[in-house]
Amino acid sequence: MLLKRASILNPGSWTIWLGLLLLALVPVFTSLTGQSFYLDLINRVMILAIAALSLNLILGHGGMISFGHAAYLGIGAYCVGIPAYYEVYSGWVHFPLAIGVSALFALLTGAICLRTTGVYFIMITMAFAQMMFFALVSIEAYGGDDGLVIEVRSELEPWLSLEHHLTLYYVTFASLAVCLYLLHRMAQSRFGMVIEGAKGNERRMQAIGFNTYRYRLTGYIMSGAMCGFAGALLGNFTNFISPEMMDWMRSGELIFMVVLGGASSLFGPVLGAAAFILLEEWLSGITIYWQLMFGAILILTVLFNRGGPLRGATPLRGATKTRNAA
Repeated sequence: MLLKRASILNPGSWTIWLGLLLLALVPVFTSLTGQSFYLDLINRVMILAIAALSLNLILGHGGMISFGHAAYLGIGAYCVGIPAYYEVYSGWVHFPLAIGVSALFALLTGAICLRTTGVYFIMITMAFAQMMFFALVSIEAYGGDDGLVIEVRSELEPWLSLEHHLTLYYVTFASLAVCLYLLHRMAQSRFGMVIEGAKGNERRMQAIGFNTYRYRLTGYIMSGAMCGFAGALLGNFTNFISPEMMDWMRSGELIFMVVLGGASSLFGPVLGAAAFILLEEWLSGITIYWQLMFGAILILTVLFNRGGPLRGATPLRGATKTRNAA
């Protein structure tokens, strides 16, 4: 029995390529129609899609349900806003700082959280996120609960300035494409297979010699770092940061995106983020009770389409077994 690893070019991945093509053409559509609103809307979708992908790394791939993942969004955003408050506008400072601080926070908290399982893991991740939330609320120098305005976006000199909406859009688009590729490669690696094996039967993986705690912690750190990067993009996009970015409700929304799109697929969280944002815009324009309709959609998704719209297509670890007569 030989294991044939799926390529990102396999037939099931057409959805990814079509989706990326459509995202790349959004600026063309907005320029022809003059509806710049859609450029900002899709930019927001892509940023939250990166955050949802980072959560899917530990939730869909590793079975770790984190209810505090939005903390990394807030950390990444504050790593843009706080330096900008001191007139440090270099993106070469902001983005590495966001990734580094988020990874450090994930290391410190993950080392504790991963010693628990089930509901205890869910509660302790939420507790750490709320600790960070209230810590930032108490810092009046950076606006406290009122938040902080970012006067100047990150400058990636000498080539790029994110002050231009089109530049920010394509930087976000390129970041999303790179994240998808990295997650695909990671899922095909031995590292990704160990994490998935630990999700299925951790004791068996330990019995054959794998230190599953170390692997899961590494995956947790990678997930936090990626979400921190998304937070830095979000801070630049909104030109505003506040502790509300890391509230537990934001973490619930990220889980909603992953579940809505399908935790079992690579591109599912992207579709989930798109569905979440577009449904929010559409339903909120119909009724002030749009959350009730939103909840009903989630219930129906869980009951009747548990794998998401991409169920069976481009799985996170798209390995298929082929027999060799030899």
